[in-house]
Amino acid sequence: MSVIENSKLAVIGAGSVGASLAYAALIRGSARRVALYDINEAKVDAETLDLAHGTQFTGSSEVEGGSDLAVVEGAHVVVVTAGANQRPGQTRMDLAGTNARILEGLMPQLLERAPDAVYMLVTNPCDVLTVVARRVSGLPAERVFASGTVLDTSRLRTLLARRAGVATSSVHAHIVGEHGDTEFPLWSSATIGSVPLLDWAQGRPVGRDELDRIATEVREAAYKVIAGKGVTNYAIGLSGARIVEAVLRDERAILPVSTVLGDYRDIGDVALSVPSVVGASGAVPIAETPFSVDEDARLHASADAIRGSLAQLGY
Repeated sequence: MSVIENSKLAVIGAGSVGASLAYAALIRGSARRVALYDINEAKVDAETLDLAHGTQFTGSSEVEGGSDLAVVEGAHVVVVTAGANQRPGQTRMDLAGTNARILEGLMPQLLERAPDAVYMLVTNPCDVLTVVARRVSGLPAERVFASGTVLDTSRLRTLLARRAGVATSSVHAHIVGEHGDTEFPLWSSATIGSVPLLDWAQGRPVGRDELDRIATEVREAAYKVIAGKGVTNYAIGLSGARIVEAVLRDERAILPVSTVLGDYRDIGDVALSVPSVVGASGAVPIAETPFSVDEDARLHASADAIRGSLAQLGY
């Protein structure tokens, strides 16, 4: 595969996350063309118009949108952000059931219009919905995946960089597992530059207790943002655009996206985030990623959590 010329990104859902992702993609030049779709005609038309008014300042990118799925035709990457928001008193599994039903109806329609696209799920619970999307679509595992813990990993690296006093780009660490309460960092393979994180001694060494606090802060970051402004949208928009670029530019970048695993450390048929090679063909997990004994156990526990959610949905 190679860099896709005249690339097209279709974003499904013009809510806060979808509009932020489209905005980030335009500013970063992630795709030559950006299309925004939503069933709410007034909302999607307004968002598209607002985005279009700024294209003078975004290089050669073009934007289109509407409430007709025809806007998706010819897309090379389709990002699904559409779904119901959690209502007061509604459980996470109730939300999963609602969004799974939405996806069951949506995926066949998207495939009719973009049969050769790579599909990325952002709607939560994204790991559960990735399994649903793959089974409904019949696509190979590498062509339908979720944004997973890419944003969580960015949060982790930001905190570690501040603590160590180095650039974020010099921190190499991943959050893996479920995009949710059972996610965890791969401390055993984390490094700052060429130095293993657990051996870092510049200034004040980072202790295990502090690492545990950082991991907790990463897991709870979204709750803090939602408590203050009601939604997380900018950072997920940016991280989503970054993943799109890896596909459209065939970067073969290593990112912890969530794919339906085949036989990964004896885990199969559930979607979990692990370091994966992301390029024009989609996402392929890196089987050689090292896990400590404890990390391996935590990955299996995370898989069990997703498997339990799928069972409740009848998958």
